[in-house]
Amino acid sequence: MTKSRKGLSVGFLFDDTLDSTDGVSQQVRRLGEYLSQHGHKVVYLCGETKLQEWSGGKVYSLSKNIRIRFNGNRLSMPLFSSKRRIRKVLRAEGLDLIHVMTPYSPLMAQRVIAEAKRQNVVVIGSFHILPSGWLSAFGARFLGWLQFFSLRKIQAFTSTSKNAALFARRTMRIKSVVVPNMVNTSAFLGGQKIGNIPSRIVFLGRLVERKGCGQLLCAFAELAKSKPEAELVIAGDGPDRAKLERLVDELELREKVKFLGFIDESDKPKILGSAEIACFPSLYGESFGLVLIEAMAAGAGVVLGGDNPGYRSVLGKQEKLLVNPRNTQELALRLDELLSNKKLISELNQWQQESVKQYDVNIVGLRFVKLYESLIDIKTKNGHNNA
Repeated sequence: MTKSRKGLSVGFLFDDTLDSTDGVSQQVRRLGEYLSQHGHKVVYLCGETKLQEWSGGKVYSLSKNIRIRFNGNRLSMPLFSSKRRIRKVLRAEGLDLIHVMTPYSPLMAQRVIAEAKRQNVVVIGSFHILPSGWLSAFGARFLGWLQFFSLRKIQAFTSTSKNAALFARRTMRIKSVVVPNMVNTSAFLGGQKIGNIPSRIVFLGRLVERKGCGQLLCAFAELAKSKPEAELVIAGDGPDRAKLERLVDELELREKVKFLGFIDESDKPKILGSAEIACFPSLYGESFGLVLIEAMAAGAGVVLGGDNPGYRSVLGKQEKLLVNPRNTQELALRLDELLSNKKLISELNQWQQESVKQYDVNIVGLRFVKLYESLIDIKTKNGHNNA
């Protein structure tokens, strides 16, 4: 593998907080950690964040934020950021490049981008969302219109999947290359593992409607009639937990379903790795499927996902790994098949082990570094030509 040159100075620009374990926050921290470990300087320019340092990089909290809901997710949106402070931070850090998570707010990230261009800093954007309904799509289009000139100050874009890239082009006129989310496969394989437990199904995610945990419980109730030895582990927390626990009682599944609550990142490998089936029946709103590749990296027997565009970008080459979660009878039958058909299980597991390699942080991280370097080289060349 070709090694990159050393010594880039990169700032990650993220309107939300780094304190959460949401997918975009995880990707920012994972890529920043990779860069730090490979000799590059990293700083984080974020919304309201308690974290002051991550993997050797300084974290700047540049705004006060409020909590909102968008596209079925909870987000933290900046209210105000000081142009003077932004200018001071950028001058002090002397960054070669800023990597902004897109879409972004006019109240913080847009101000940072404007100042970055005044200081001749290269800016690259990564598009992370795939809106799930007309209201979210309209909001993204409106934001694209509002930020038309700001977006033109960004030299290049990436998107997490082909569908996210298509949406970015249609709604914001953004042309992007697909660079997927990443997972540190060595960390997942190196964690303490229980090993696959027969007939254990594991769900991990926020307990909100769009993640499909309610549909999984209804399907599991059907499965339990033919597979009484099966158990379901629900890892994660969220506003729907009380409602889901009531559903467990209504379905008389209390002895077969276990709620673990919030899961620390360090516990993910052993929980996901213990699953014969890691099931993520998300209904909508997914631009990729980070938890899918985490489960694959952890060694889950089979990873089953809801058939939505984001999850299809990861699992689409194996139709048996995708299911319509709204059809709980179909979901129950697929779970039964994936617990019973040993030949199929072996084939799917082998495919997962090969497929997850392409998402390793060392592969994806190097792609980003090479992209950074090419953009910096273009800026340097143009600067020499204009001299």
